[in-house]
Amino acid sequence: MNEISNKWIGRNTIRPDGAEKVTGRAAYAADTNMPGMIWGKVLRSPHPHARIRGIDTSKAEALPGVKAVVTAKDFVDFPADKPVPLGIQDMRWMSRNMLAREKALFHGHPVAAVAAVDERTAAEACALIEVDYEVLPFAIEIDDAIAPDAPILHDFVQFDGKPSNIAGKLEHKLGDVDAGFAEADVVIERSFTTRPVHQGYIEPHACLVSVEPDGKTTVWSSSQGQFMVRAMTAFLTGIPQSKIRAIPAEIGGGFGGKTICYLEPVAAILARKSGKPVKMVMSREEVMRATGPTSGSKSTVKIGAKKDGTITAAQGVWYLQAGCLPGSPIRGAAGCAFAPYDIKNVHALGYDVVSNRSKVAAYRAPGAPIGAYAAECVLDEVAEAIGMDPLAFRLKNAAREGTKLAYGPVLPRIGYAETIEAAQKHPHYAVPLGKFQGRGVASGYWFNAGGESSAQVNITEDGNVVVTTGHPDIGGSRASIANITAELLGIDYNRVSVLIGDTATIGYSNLTGGSRVLFASAMVVTESTEKVIEQLKGRAAQIWGIAPDQVVWENGEARPIGEHSGNFPSMTLAELGAKANATGGPIGSGTQSNTIGAEGGFATHVVDVEVDADLGIVRVLRYTSFQDVGRAIHPAYVEGQMQGGAAQGIGWALNEEYIYDKKGRVDNPGFLDYRMPVCSDLPMLDAVMIEVPNPKHPQGIRGVGEVPLVPPLAAISNAVYRALGKRFYSLPMSPPKVLEALDMPMAAE
Repeated sequence: MNEISNKWIGRNTIRPDGAEKVTGRAAYAADTNMPGMIWGKVLRSPHPHARIRGIDTSKAEALPGVKAVVTAKDFVDFPADKPVPLGIQDMRWMSRNMLAREKALFHGHPVAAVAAVDERTAAEACALIEVDYEVLPFAIEIDDAIAPDAPILHDFVQFDGKPSNIAGKLEHKLGDVDAGFAEADVVIERSFTTRPVHQGYIEPHACLVSVEPDGKTTVWSSSQGQFMVRAMTAFLTGIPQSKIRAIPAEIGGGFGGKTICYLEPVAAILARKSGKPVKMVMSREEVMRATGPTSGSKSTVKIGAKKDGTITAAQGVWYLQAGCLPGSPIRGAAGCAFAPYDIKNVHALGYDVVSNRSKVAAYRAPGAPIGAYAAECVLDEVAEAIGMDPLAFRLKNAAREGTKLAYGPVLPRIGYAETIEAAQKHPHYAVPLGKFQGRGVASGYWFNAGGESSAQVNITEDGNVVVTTGHPDIGGSRASIANITAELLGIDYNRVSVLIGDTATIGYSNLTGGSRVLFASAMVVTESTEKVIEQLKGRAAQIWGIAPDQVVWENGEARPIGEHSGNFPSMTLAELGAKANATGGPIGSGTQSNTIGAEGGFATHVVDVEVDADLGIVRVLRYTSFQDVGRAIHPAYVEGQMQGGAAQGIGWALNEEYIYDKKGRVDNPGFLDYRMPVCSDLPMLDAVMIEVPNPKHPQGIRGVGEVPLVPPLAAISNAVYRALGKRFYSLPMSPPKVLEALDMPMAAE
């Protein structure tokens, strides 16, 4: 085997899970069954806001086939005045989101749950539960929630010393914005709104939970983190974590929406009360009504610049919907909006607003697309006002190594300027456009993250490698880890198997999210593999009777060096694996680490659109993403991440939105009426990878999964402006809005 054939980093190897998924053999949470299993169903509030005065479950409990009924009183009660943090969540809010306690806070809020012999019986029992509601006024939109006479969702939420629906505030300051605006020749201020959009994963939430008589609990579920499932289930049910084993199934999409629990703790209580395994699967309508979309928003951004193109000041205020309980991603909006630029005077302010909607959940770079939408649209207007090409304007002000960002850090070596330069030189940027066609650009940033990860690397007796990590694979981590392990060991990629361990088989690993998994898991896998290589060298040295420092590992073989060079034949991994028991036992090593050194990612997008002036339809003609990807361990997966973010951004910009009726109910809770893009809505999505390795990572990895969703909203909005000569300050730019802007009659309903 020659050296070149051993180089796996940067190659598009076959994905380990590919065959199982395309043939239908992959096991998802809803595929899990057990003997004696019963079914759980949830009763949901018909009101967007109502005080729960009482719940009578007696009729449901008396229905033949019903095995258990639960309400909030069966769960741990966390007083509202004392925070109970778990990662980025607060168990006070998770408990009240799981099953309504004092009040039902949105239409579809879970109020009780039933376990019965089959789904039909469970649904019938839910209908028999009698809830005494005191119906209350509700607020759906941000303006309604922050109005002086707004109905207050929570008495314990205070702002400026009085009950409020503003649940939190985040502020970043750098320099003196007033002085910066005074220096500017051009100052532009605009206000924007966006609507809530759902992550749109194909697989609904599902789980199966079994509780043994001794309290040992096993959870099979679809999630972005089995350790999160274990911890959240323990907190909410009171079952000790040591008695919970959480097993991750394959996951049919998450995009941040499966970083919290909705079903597992409910199923655990039902299983404990009934003594039988309980399975729960959400319908699509339940997913759309009661699981986390990302926030809707209203914002105002002000940017000033000199005639030479130097940005002198930037200011932004964002109000983000948290849904019914605190926790909108204001950090992403306020922290990321101006991060691509070297601006000396910045003021960014975010407000967390509760309203009678389902609680929001993370959605791919949570908050950052909302922040970038407003900032990048105003940047485009400023560039136009001073007569500067929009990419040249961004390049002049680009953040570079040494730039201090408003939220704190000083940037290391990054590749943001390179993304702009690549866009400027790309053929896409020079293609002529016709009538009602326009080209838009925008840039974006995401923090990226490290965090806790664990890995185990073992050599089998036949000389193959089994790697176990603790993160559900959403974006290709198994294939990438196999590439890295094969590279380090100098063996063929096909000899490496990568498994996702459950909470009983691998050390603690934080969830899959924040563009952290390959960064973090590669670190612990690298350290584990390096330890294994030292063991292999030691075993070879033992066999040869020489010192371990006289052995080198190259191209999948142990070879003697120095005075012993050529004295012994090299030993392959297979030979050493076969002799493992005779030379000291199994060969393997594990590593657990709270990884550090993650650095942010940057991207620039270019998009061409065409507007159908008769129908108001905006069609995307061409889309090219340019991104600093660090080092592309598996280029096809990186390209897929970039394409996926662009596709989701196109939907967010042009069609996707939650629509509420006058009674406070979601009016489009399904894929028929919630208009996500399909293949016919999209052109080929081109991806240009710029590799500027992260110097703080052994393979140069810089997370790539979040950044691709940050620029599209603004890029498409800027393109539509150039197609029509009219700017849109609210999303989505759906056909009715476009027709209204064109002063054309609306199509008859």
